[in-house]
Parts: sequence; C-alpha cells; structure tokens
Amino acid sequence: MTQGERQGAVATWLAICAAMVLGMTVLGGATRLTHSGLSIVEWQPIVGTLPPLSDADWNTTFDKYKQTPEYKQVNQGMSLDAFKSIFWWEYFHRLLGRTIGFVFLLPLLYFWWRRALSRPLVRVLLGIFVLGGLQGFMGWYMVSSGLVDEPAVSPFRLTAHLLLALAIFAAMWWTALSLWHPQAGPRVSGLQRFSWIVTICVLYMATTGGFVAGIHAGLSHNTFPLMSGYIVPPEILMMAPWWKNFFYNMSTVQFDHRLGGWTLAVLVPWLVWRVRTSAAGPRTQRAALLLIAMLTVQITLGITTLLWFVPVPLAVLHQGGAVLLLAAALNLNHALRN
Repeated sequence: MTQGERQGAVATWLAICAAMVLGMTVLGGATRLTHSGLSIVEWQPIVGTLPPLSDADWNTTFDKYKQTPEYKQVNQGMSLDAFKSIFWWEYFHRLLGRTIGFVFLLPLLYFWWRRALSRPLVRVLLGIFVLGGLQGFMGWYMVSSGLVDEPAVSPFRLTAHLLLALAIFAAMWWTALSLWHPQAGPRVSGLQRFSWIVTICVLYMATTGGFVAGIHAGLSHNTFPLMSGYIVPPEILMMAPWWKNFFYNMSTVQFDHRLGGWTLAVLVPWLVWRVRTSAAGPRTQRAALLLIAMLTVQITLGITTLLWFVPVPLAVLHQGGAVLLLAAALNLNHALRN
C-alpha cells in the first residue's frame, strides 16, 4: 500500500467516525425530545452495555426510575411498557457512543501498528480519543443534573455536551480533510479570516441552539419573521440580574438564536459572492456553494420547526443540520487555508 493509499484509508475511517458522531448527535436530539434521557439512572460504561434481559431485570430498572423526580413529578403511574419505550431511546444513544469508541480505537491501534500514522497524527488521534472519553463523562454529568431535584437537565451541561460533540466531529472531519487534501489551493487574500468568522457564527448559533433546547425556548414566539409581532420582544430583559436573561429567559434565548441565523443569512452570501468572484480554485468554489446550500436547508428547517411548535422529526433534522452546516463551513475553511 502506497503512502497516498494509507492516507486515504485513514481519512475514510475518520470520515466514517465523524458520520457516526453526526448520528449520535441526531439520536441524542431524539432522546431529549422524547423525554427519554433520564430513563437510565446509572452510568455503567461496561456493565451497562447489556439491557435488561428478564422481567426481574426490567422491574429492577423500572423501580430505580421510580425514585427519580421525573417519575414522581411528571410520569407518576407510568406503565412498564411505557417506561420501556423511553428506556430504549436512551439505551441506544449510549450504545452508539460505546460503538463509536470501538470503531475509533480498534482501527487506530491497527493503523498505528502498521506504521500508517505519523507522530503528529498519532497525537491528534489520541487527543480525539481522550475527548471521546470525556464526552461519555459529560453525558452522565448532564443526566445526573436531572436526577436530584428537578426533572430536567441543566441547560449549561446540555449545551456543553453538544459543543463537545461538535468539537469531536470537527477534529475528525478536519483531520480527514487534511489527509484527503494535503496540498493547499491557490492563495486568496482576505477570505480565510472571513471564512473563520462565519464558522464562529455557526458555533454561536449552535451554542444558542443548545440553550433553546435546554429551556424549551422553541415553544415560545412561534411566529416568523417577527417574534409575536415584535422585532425585539419587550420581555427580553425582564429577569434580574440581567445576565440570567441570556440563559433562562425564553424570549432572550430564542432572540439570540435568531440573531445568529440572521447574521449567517447576511455573511454567508457575502462570503460566497467573494469566493465566486475571486481566483479561488474549483474545490473552494464548490465548498462555497455547498455552504450556502446547507445554510438554506438549515434556516428552512429552523423556521419550519418553530412554526410547527417543534415536532420531533423536524427538530431532530434541525439538530443534525447544525452539524452538517459546521462540516460545510470547515470544508470551506480547509479549502481556503494557506
């Protein structure tokens, strides 16, 4: 196998892992939206791989759930069959996380053994593996916040969990792109910084989206383009102290998320126009068109999800769209790199 073939194989493996992280993000959204995330009240990375296998096991697991605030305050009197329906969402979410760990680690060890990885690449891949382990802990840290007093996870921990998933995805995707395209394209002055500003805006939009999900802000102001008849809703700074509004005020959090969308709706077409009128190569031109196409899909999904009062299928697609929008932005960043 030639050096190029080895790099291609490693890049394809990383792209598959990134796709699995995308799937994990989508499944995590479905788990949250179906109110299933608090159904498993223990973190058992090894033993928890097996689900309940007998009626006695199911009853034991259900009895543990009955001790949680969610059962006592929300699901009092829930049947065992109803419990199973939420249990399986959370179970498969955790199972996919474990599967990603194996799909990442075993080929990593194989490529390392076959000397297909440079030392700098080994360090990057080991760093990604550590982030994956940290993500498992962060997931449990998030869930545990909803098992004490309130039947809801902390919006801060939920957003941190999402952002860490995006960081893992970005690291995998960027590394795969670097292996597929080791040579930089034609230098285009001024566009690289602009492209990174757009990527930061994408991450801002994802962060505010995490808080929208964390406090269910998508269930307020279900109108567009105005927010219940206002450009800026009057209750946007009603909480004291003022900083709480940015994390706990549904109007403020949704306004911040919309602001990210409006900002991207201006910046991305401007960036694409500059790329299209520059001396950028074919790959960069395609990456710019892909970015604006993905932004169009994501904004359409966001508006439709809002107007239809957050139906689960659309909300899940919107969460997955955030990851794909980040992938498109990073693809353009990579094409524009020096």
